[in-house]
Amino acid sequence: MLQRPGLVDIGANLTHAAFRDDLAQVLERAGHAGVSTIVVTGSSVEASAQAAQLAEAHPDMLRATAGVHPHHAGDCDAGTIAALRRLAAHPRVVALGECGLDFNRNYSAHPDQERCFVAQLELACELDKPLFLHSRDAHPRFAELLQAHRDDLPDAVAHCFTGEREELRAYLDLDLYIGITGWICDERRGLHLRELVREVPRDRLMLETDAPYLTPRDLRPQPRARRNEPAFLAHILRAVARAREEPPEALGATTARNARRFFKLESGPDA
Repeated sequence: MLQRPGLVDIGANLTHAAFRDDLAQVLERAGHAGVSTIVVTGSSVEASAQAAQLAEAHPDMLRATAGVHPHHAGDCDAGTIAALRRLAAHPRVVALGECGLDFNRNYSAHPDQERCFVAQLELACELDKPLFLHSRDAHPRFAELLQAHRDDLPDAVAHCFTGEREELRAYLDLDLYIGITGWICDERRGLHLRELVREVPRDRLMLETDAPYLTPRDLRPQPRARRNEPAFLAHILRAVARAREEPPEALGATTARNARRFFKLESGPDA
């Protein structure tokens, strides 16, 4: 594990084609911005394998997750879960996911999404691996499926939380961590988060960019093609700190500590 302190971006889609030509520079900028660890999100078996390979190629900064996003749930079968089980054994893979429910885009049928989600919940229970969770317009069904497995589940984080108070309370009651992105910087649709983020306990809060998506709208100047990247995590930190009325330095240290505990980075292969 990295010995130098720094921010942790718990979710960045660095296997995306947007980073194909300049990943080295992206990682360098992240380091200069105070980000010491980035968890690369796996959203399918193929993308998860690529995420693990990236993490292996950049062991000082990157870790990875392995999972099937609900958009790809229609392709999820026994072979998929077996492949995720193998990927989870990779020393750089620190969590299962991104998995969950997405009733907004509905790229996969709801029964397929639920079946694939439950299969990954069961795999997490089997492997005692933390979960990187996705829920969009799927409350309360998402919480119901989690509740049915919660007694046997390890730690889990509600990635890119954008919901309302009722949903937040349900997730906190399930003892989830809460991941906050640049959505909080969006004056059109993220203002409610500036209130709700105050209600997240300090030991349950983590930060992420979800790069290349969700570029903070109030970032100046806006990056080329509006591509988000991990270097902008410091901007998100400042927005969250303002909303919570906390010093950014202290909050950054707290969220990074939470992430290292959640992903068990202290006991990782470099420790």
